[in-house]
Amino acid sequence: MRVRLQREVDVEASARAVWDYVTDWPRQEEWVPLTRVERLDAADDVGGRFRAWTGLGPVGFWDPMTITAWERTGDGGGRCEVLHLGTVVKGEGEFAAVARGPQASRFVWAEVVDLPLGGVGAVGWRLARPVVERVLDRGLDRMRRLVEEQAKISTRTSEPS
Repeated sequence: MRVRLQREVDVEASARAVWDYVTDWPRQEEWVPLTRVERLDAADDVGGRFRAWTGLGPVGFWDPMTITAWERTGDGGGRCEVLHLGTVVKGEGEFAAVARGPQASRFVWAEVVDLPLGGVGAVGWRLARPVVERVLDRGLDRMRRLVEEQAKISTRTSEPS
């Protein structure tokens, strides 16, 4: 069974600032709960590869990903699609930073994943989904705060004295 999960957050920063932050893959450990990310190459275009460790300490799993789409927009935002190639997570993911104005954007995170264990996995997902959504929303809120703080600092340092 395949399921789709999509979460969004509005950010008071440019689409470029959001895109640059979320596609700095190792920085995801600052905002994606229980996750650290390693680039396997430049990971900045189609064919790029990176992997995420999700877990606590030594207990967890690797989620290797390959970038299958990479688009930048004229306003500095963009869209990235990945293919999850691990043994635990299989499916597709998408990140998008969409401008809502010069200093306002929306970040969209969507996943379409194959649930393991057939009917048992489907029942488990119904129970786990609200928890997963809450955890992801907290992570997105943290990302929003970090990018907005960074944008404020950039604006202050670029203002004439």
